[in-house]
Amino acid sequence: MSESPAILLTGFEPSGDDHAAAVIAELRRRHPDLAMYAWGGPNMGAAGATIVEETGRDAVMGVPGIDKIREHKKINARIAAWLDEHPITVHVPVDSPAANFPICKMARERGAKVVHLVAPQVWAWASWRVKKLRRLSNFVCCVLPFEEDWFREHNVRSRFVGHPLFDQPLDLSVLDEQIADWPNGSPQIALLPGSRPAEIRKNFPLLMAAYRRLAAEHPHIAGVVAATRPDLESTIRELAGEPWPESLRFVSKQTDAAIRWADLCLVVSGTVTLQIARQAKPMVIVYKLSRLMYNLLGRWLVKTKFFSLPNLIAGQQIVPELIPHFGGADRIVDEAVGLLERPELAEKQREALRQIAKLFEGKNAAEGAADVIESIAGLTQKEPFTPVPVPSST
Repeated sequence: MSESPAILLTGFEPSGDDHAAAVIAELRRRHPDLAMYAWGGPNMGAAGATIVEETGRDAVMGVPGIDKIREHKKINARIAAWLDEHPITVHVPVDSPAANFPICKMARERGAKVVHLVAPQVWAWASWRVKKLRRLSNFVCCVLPFEEDWFREHNVRSRFVGHPLFDQPLDLSVLDEQIADWPNGSPQIALLPGSRPAEIRKNFPLLMAAYRRLAAEHPHIAGVVAATRPDLESTIRELAGEPWPESLRFVSKQTDAAIRWADLCLVVSGTVTLQIARQAKPMVIVYKLSRLMYNLLGRWLVKTKFFSLPNLIAGQQIVPELIPHFGGADRIVDEAVGLLERPELAEKQREALRQIAKLFEGKNAAEGAADVIESIAGLTQKEPFTPVPVPSST
């Protein structure tokens, strides 16, 4: 164990890079000399962590392929060697439980404590993994309101700290400046294809087909494709096929602006649905899966009634979710037309989304997670969370 506290963060997805960066910045503000290292993305480095290796560009969702498994085995070997040379106090895994669980085990074996920055979604699928989580964790920071109770019922020490998306208030005037020269249309449709290359390849052709269908019925339509990174443009244009619609614009790193501009969002399921909920904009959520893979694995592993975050948080279907989606664009178009042509349906969804946003009020995820890490690392004597008795072993 190191004499001075040292933190290692490991994240393998772009969303994890964003989540961790805010916590790193908060810890750096409180402890300017704290040693923080990361297998992570550029935002984690910019926030104040020393990047040992950059990760996250080729993240996958769900069950990883053989090549990805081999890649992570090599990464794990390098992390093990690094840990032998750099003793740490706390390991902070971010998302990606399949990739992070082996690292948690290595960290624990070397005397470090483990604080999950984002609760692994073991409540959603393969819930038997909670036993492994309990064995390999000291604390779990929950970013969704219902998670804390679920984990405590399963003997996992946890706390709902809030979600990073809600930490900073939106500056609507800045967003309005960003969209000032964007096209006016009727309707205005935002296409949000996700951040992972694999999910973009699966899902963007569906969003594009739906947009073309809507454009055929609405000659004054305007659209925006909002990508998470500028380097995704070539992939997205390739998937769109020719010709690229004159009414459709590509933007990157302007997701909140695109949501502000839009009348309706067609979105691939993921964290971005909470960004849309934050602005209470109507949406249709889709996620295409292999029918064979879902029938072989997914239907047996997934335990939740809903898949998308807004519906999971609400505990009921407030947003049309086409998950898993096996067909073409027809159902996406039908749901979109329903919201566009029936204002009462759109307003009902908007009100339900406002209620979801209220659940995050008064929380600051970066500060809450920093409180937990700080306490577990021995950087403060303050107990930032009230110990709550958990039931006997489950």
